[in-house]
Amino acid sequence: MSTEEVWEGGSMGGRVIVGVSGSLGSLAALHQGVGEARERRAEVWPVLAWEPPGGEHGYRRSPCPPLLAAVREDAERRLREALDAAFGGAEPGAPMRPVVIRGESGPALVHLADRPGDLLVLGRSGGVLRRGFRRSVTAYCVRRAACPVLAVPGPALLQDLEALHRRTRWHLPLGAERELAPVER
Repeated sequence: MSTEEVWEGGSMGGRVIVGVSGSLGSLAALHQGVGEARERRAEVWPVLAWEPPGGEHGYRRSPCPPLLAAVREDAERRLREALDAAFGGAEPGAPMRPVVIRGESGPALVHLADRPGDLLVLGRSGGVLRRGFRRSVTAYCVRRAACPVLAVPGPALLQDLEALHRRTRWHLPLGAERELAPVER
């Protein structure tokens, strides 16, 4: 077969690279990415990036190959579980090539999404507290990617869970957010 592969009677239209972490936002991005791949007749590359405990700098100071192998195996397991959670064992409807890559998420995704026909699809990262401690992968990729980046909003379930978390944190009764909302005039 030539470099241009055939997919159900048509030629492949590039790659749709999807950042996957297992979060609800990344699973929404995975579904959106599969939809985009179907339209483009492209291959889906669900990508989970991983780093050694303590980061690359820490690993270089104290290398431990058995620990590194265990962390990589855990990353592979997490990607399989995310794909199972997203599709429930059903066929996604687009060719898929899962990738586990060693590196920080943003740079690893930008490195992979390097072809002109690529599309990089990312979901919403964790809540405000998590974003306060870690750089936004989406913002990093939007600034540095050489291909289009599609940022998928979090699913409604995620928004409901965050609202419930806010209510329980402030010990508010259900429906209290309406009472706290500014009055529109």
